[in-house]
Amino acid sequence: MIKKAVVAGGCFWGMQELIRQQPGVVETRVGYTGGSVVNPNYENHTGHAEAVEISYDTEKTSYKNILDFFFRIHNPTTLNQQGNDIGTSYRSAIFYANESEKKEAEDFISLVNKSRRWEDPVVTTLEPLDIFYPAEKYHQDYLQKNPDGYTCHAVYFESYLQ
Repeated sequence: MIKKAVVAGGCFWGMQELIRQQPGVVETRVGYTGGSVVNPNYENHTGHAEAVEISYDTEKTSYKNILDFFFRIHNPTTLNQQGNDIGTSYRSAIFYANESEKKEAEDFISLVNKSRRWEDPVVTTLEPLDIFYPAEKYHQDYLQKNPDGYTCHAVYFESYLQ
């Protein structure tokens, strides 16, 4: 079965590039969610986070594995910032589709905090998923089209699930 997860952790280009390579991920799209602007775009997405919508095959991976990788590729302890990107557009957030996903995300945040891998506590917000607005075409697969483009994401840690 194909399910979707939506996460935000800074500039969506770098997140998409790393997430797309994960086992079980069948498609990724970058876009905007979590704000009040209708039909946001790059120039006007006030309140929205730059996010990645992840379609994944539940026979090959799980929501927990998606969360695990998400927390390994960005700093979830910096409020509204990743690298040089600053502002609420770059917040760390999990956009949950139902109470089960919310609970799993809460449990995972607790696991990350208990791991003490980060000096400061996790500030990742849990927000109900409303509408995911796909970003403009030139943002989709950006680092595939521009391999020397900007990213502030990397794999920082091994799995939290070991």
